[in-house]
Amino acid sequence: MATRRRILKELDDMAKDTTSGMHATPLDVADMTHLQGRFAGPPGTPYEGGEFVVDIKLPDNYPFMPPRMKFITKIWHPNVSSQTGAICLDTLSQKWSPVLTIKTALLSLQSLLDAPEPTDPQDAEVAQQMIKNPAAFRIKAQEWAHRFAGAPKAEAEVVDLTSNPAGNTAASSTSLTGSSAAKPPPLAAPMISEEQRRLQEYAGFPPIVIERFTPMGFPISSIVRALEHAGIRRGRNISDMEAERIVELLLH
Repeated sequence: MATRRRILKELDDMAKDTTSGMHATPLDVADMTHLQGRFAGPPGTPYEGGEFVVDIKLPDNYPFMPPRMKFITKIWHPNVSSQTGAICLDTLSQKWSPVLTIKTALLSLQSLLDAPEPTDPQDAEVAQQMIKNPAAFRIKAQEWAHRFAGAPKAEAEVVDLTSNPAGNTAASSTSLTGSSAAKPPPLAAPMISEEQRRLQEYAGFPPIVIERFTPMGFPISSIVRALEHAGIRRGRNISDMEAERIVELLLH
């Protein structure tokens, strides 16, 4: 009963949320553990303009165990099987927490489309193409999004040669070896390590706190603002109750 109440509340909250773009409905009202989720492909990606449908099965001990999800819509993505729709995503396995919801899981899937991880693939063929030939990967991902998810057909790129027409290489070479080339190069900015840059972004909050929410697809800057708004003191870990409050702030 507790699981059913939790699911009903999550679905009600999602139905009232008009900003996230996440949707989930039961396939049969008599079985609230089998749902179908939908979300739009993120802008600026090969999946933009498409709608992606996900099969969701909730275990009996949900939310203490993660939902089992797979794509129904065929998709060309290194972390999703192009044959079965199986998904490789930490949020749906070892990084799952009871404070997460069906909506946050769908948001994490949408974020995965925006930031693929070809070094940790579910589909090795797609991952190899993305690593070795990114242009070909993008073309095929767009083709599949158009064919299976209803995305608009991608327009062919047009190369603009007017800025340096053929035969003008000599002029270009002259300009590069002119007075501007004789100027001393500007002083390089001080280099900081990736770890230093990351800690600066975290604004004094421990990585264990920030990285509790980044797998859900939230930007680091938004996580920092939510922690500050909730009055979380820098330098310490947070409880599950506090984490649930942060997720609520991030979703609204």
